Amino acid sequence: MGRTIVLAVLMLIAGLVLLVKGADFLVDGASGLAARMRVPALVVGLTVVAFGTSAPELAVSVAAAIRGSTDLAVGNVVGSNICNILLILGVASLIRPLPVRKNSFRLDIPVLLLASVLLVALGAWGERLDWWDGLIMLAVFAVYMTVLIAGALKKKEAPPAVPPQTGLYARLKKKIWFLILLTIGGIAAVALGGSLLVRGATDIAAVLSVPQDVIGLTVVAIGTSLPELVTSAVAAKKGETDIAVGNVLGSNVFNIFLVAGVSSLFHPLAFTVGENLIDGLVALAAVLLLLFCAMASRGKVKRWAGAVMLLSFVGYYVYLFLARL
Repeated sequence: MGRTIVLAVLMLIAGLVLLVKGADFLVDGASGLAARMRVPALVVGLTVVAFGTSAPELAVSVAAAIRGSTDLAVGNVVGSNICNILLILGVASLIRPLPVRKNSFRLDIPVLLLASVLLVALGAWGERLDWWDGLIMLAVFAVYMTVLIAGALKKKEAPPAVPPQTGLYARLKKKIWFLILLTIGGIAAVALGGSLLVRGATDIAAVLSVPQDVIGLTVVAIGTSLPELVTSAVAAKKGETDIAVGNVLGSNVFNIFLVAGVSSLFHPLAFTVGENLIDGLVALAAVLLLLFCAMASRGKVKRWAGAVMLLSFVGYYVYLFLARL
């Protein structure tokens, strides 16, 4: 048992490292290739970068679905969304109050509310997410991305100034062959990392007799949300508060529509009315809490709101362990 748990933990850690670094390489390579092909920077940001930050969740949930660990796949999606709002925005807003743009009130938050309701409704309807549910979510996702990209191109905002980079890595990123290698290597690392993390997490759950959905909602969800946590915390500290909020909202929309949608195409995802429904409603409540806090402070998520979010996060996890372990 001791050797098994050690190997499982090592696989989980190795999977997390590969996921985080693989996503970095994927974003660097794909955005570099897009720039060489003269794709607008805004389109790259809304597609390649957004996809890159959600790549860990996608890899984990697809790998879990293929292995038949559907509780882990659903728990990863729902748990990541809960972590993104209650934990990540909670921490970021304690560092610096976060403004919420008007466009987020008009588009991003309503779409995220729709995504959360749709996930709960489709899952509870047949107590699982089938392939046709996945197609519905992917269709809505395609419409959302079309509206998002069209609106961004219409505004024609200038891309943010990027300081010149030096060093061997920066020089190599100017070579097309290296960008192709980065992209392929990033995809491979994310896929392998997802597989290792799922295997490690399922082995830990089996050895400790812990339900897979609890592992997905805790260890896996927090682990795959680490890129968003670091990005948002650093952005808040540097005053780039738009990045902190936009990163979380975009990632949550991607998690439901893209991650859950694609995963359900590989294997039906079990959605129990008892446990998964409660978790889905908590994710929906987190979005409503964010909306309430932003509206109560006239378009800002202030420090008091961050404290409320973190307390809610702790309260949910206390309930999770008391109710299911």
